[in-house]
Amino acid sequence: MNKSLLAGLVAALFAAGATAMEPFTVKDVRVEGIQRVEAGTVFSYLPIKVGETMNDEKAAQVIKTLFATGFFKDVRIEVDGDVLIVVVHERPAIAQIDFVGLKEFDKEQLLKGLKEVGISVSRTFDRATLEKAEQELKRQYLSRGRYAVNITTTITPLDRNRVAINFNIDEGDTAKIRQINIVGADALKEKDLLSVLELKTPSWISWYTKSDQYSKQKLAADLETLRSYYLDRGFLEFNVESTQVSISPDKKDIYITISIKEGERYLVSSVKLAGDLILPEEEFRESVKIKPGDVFSREKLNESTKSIGDKLGAQGYAFANVNAAPELDQEKHLVAFTIFVDPGKRAYVRRINITGNTKTRDEVIRQEVRQMEGAWYDASRVVKSRERIDRTGYFGEVNVETPPVPGTIDQVDVNINVAEKSTGNISLGAGYSSSEKVILSGSISQSNIFGSGKFLALQLNTGKLNRTLGINYTDPYFTVDGISQGFDLYYRTLNPTSLGYAFQSTSYGGGIRFGYPLTEKDSLTLGLAIDQTNIDITPVTLATPIQYIQFQAQNGDSNVTLPATVGWVRDTRNSAIYPTKGGTQRAGLEVAIPGVDLTFYRATYQNQQYFEIVKDLVLMLNVDLGYGDGLSGQTLPFYKNFYAGGVGSVRGYDTASLGPVDPQYPDTRLGGTKKAVFNSEILMPFPGIDKSFRFGPFFDAGNVFTDSYTYADEGLRTSVGLAAAWISPLGPLKFSYGQPINEQNNDKLQKFQFQFGTTF
Repeated sequence: MNKSLLAGLVAALFAAGATAMEPFTVKDVRVEGIQRVEAGTVFSYLPIKVGETMNDEKAAQVIKTLFATGFFKDVRIEVDGDVLIVVVHERPAIAQIDFVGLKEFDKEQLLKGLKEVGISVSRTFDRATLEKAEQELKRQYLSRGRYAVNITTTITPLDRNRVAINFNIDEGDTAKIRQINIVGADALKEKDLLSVLELKTPSWISWYTKSDQYSKQKLAADLETLRSYYLDRGFLEFNVESTQVSISPDKKDIYITISIKEGERYLVSSVKLAGDLILPEEEFRESVKIKPGDVFSREKLNESTKSIGDKLGAQGYAFANVNAAPELDQEKHLVAFTIFVDPGKRAYVRRINITGNTKTRDEVIRQEVRQMEGAWYDASRVVKSRERIDRTGYFGEVNVETPPVPGTIDQVDVNINVAEKSTGNISLGAGYSSSEKVILSGSISQSNIFGSGKFLALQLNTGKLNRTLGINYTDPYFTVDGISQGFDLYYRTLNPTSLGYAFQSTSYGGGIRFGYPLTEKDSLTLGLAIDQTNIDITPVTLATPIQYIQFQAQNGDSNVTLPATVGWVRDTRNSAIYPTKGGTQRAGLEVAIPGVDLTFYRATYQNQQYFEIVKDLVLMLNVDLGYGDGLSGQTLPFYKNFYAGGVGSVRGYDTASLGPVDPQYPDTRLGGTKKAVFNSEILMPFPGIDKSFRFGPFFDAGNVFTDSYTYADEGLRTSVGLAAAWISPLGPLKFSYGQPINEQNNDKLQKFQFQFGTTF
């Protein structure tokens, strides 16, 4: 049917409702047939009012206007004397929407998407809108690679002019990419090009990455990745000439062909700097990563312009423009670059605005901000400010924006928006071993008490091995310069007889400590404490190792020590909650001051680093070392020995079970004066869950040693396994399953451990 014929029929339809109408003055208007639509709504749309003249043209306009509202499927006009009667037949309302066979998507997400296109409960039903919704629903399935999807929609009439919509979905199988061909690749190997693409043929990890599922968006991203790959290797004239995507008749296999033109490889002939060089040219030259004679690389060129821009930003030039203009010599395959520098006007910060902190006080956030109000804008200080706020651990998300102040050309605001998270923690821990059975522990802490940024914790452990009651308090800003102050009080009993240790001890004491910031990432801690330890090495049921008896004979049953501590911490993590790069280093020295009962020293070092292998896939490496000995002719107290094994050490082995054993009583673990523990773990999000849940395989190795139990003789105990951590709505949950690799006959194993806590 052609358009002119269709237009004629529509005109005839409207004319039929108002045929041979004699013009008259409207004395009254009545609306009949409405059920849900308010009469006032209809009157508001009518283009005719009481007192106006009604004619054929007005009648057609009334019908068209009311049809256009979408509320009605039929509209008629009748005349009774001087009374205009508008008779309408309403479209039905949607009473319910159901899905059958839905597996790929969450129902609530689909309902939200349908609402955006006009289909939702209580809205007016329209067939044309429903068809659009069906197409959108199908498009969503196609984006997931389900090309065999079949959607059948059923409309069921209900009472009171309502309908029920039922989507019957046959999702079909997900189509897989069976082959990807790159035509025209000569200078670079096709297998190297395929390795950089996100789209891939099925592999053992495809269930997780979904890389074998085709989508237009992924293909477009891969084409840009391919372009960048060539441009970073000097192929300035690279071009994607065509792409072809085909699907098998059964809609299960997809074949992709990418046709490219590589062009020639270009070398850099020269790099010049031009424009307003407000700094000495040598300083800008330091930022240029690409040099004459190098193979052209767009990545290095972008790094150069960004580095120059950052250098200008650190000088207060927030609106600097740095652009590189190329000059090609196509005969010699050389390219010369001129980097134009336009610093713009120097800007300063008008105001620092903080939003989103409903509990945390403003000053707690501001004391971490390194950019000052009224000072010149410094991009590096803004970045440091965001990192420091994030590392407090008080916020789940920290966003910083620097918009220009309207009506000015030299002012910016720094807008800091935070999303607070629960900083209180009630932690419950549980473990199981053949010797200790169930072990319970717990603690309660608040790292941002009353929104002040201060830390307070109460620790309680009720295990058979350790029973602890401790109180810790820290004020991170004891002075305005960032010096912190903390107090610790504790009472501990150690009863490891169930593990084969033939001694018991009771310790109580307290101490004070101060922290001094050295740089933005380094800090120094100093502390002094007093400790009273009482030892009982005469258990009823166990024989006592000679080492314990000798120590008691030399030092008595009760000993007082004055441990002085010094520590250094370097924190370069990009996030305190979900780090993906950077890490922490800790070095500590504890010295029991001579002049009291015991004197000794213990040195520790830990280095934990994060490396982002690919997006959302992080490698964590950890080294934990310890060394101790006595002073003034004394030995290191045996209850100050290092231990290894268990959670936070070598998983898969029982807590504190590694290291030397007493030759006469093999179940007695003696600990050691030296410790070496190494951990490596892959951290990745679980498919379908946000980054609050991360899991991955791990490899642990470690042991403790003495002069008679050496690394050369015993080596390290190792284990592999799977660990997971989830910041759940109820609190943090951690668990691991470790399988020892080279366990010995006397080793004690504990393969499964978990820890659960709740936040408030």
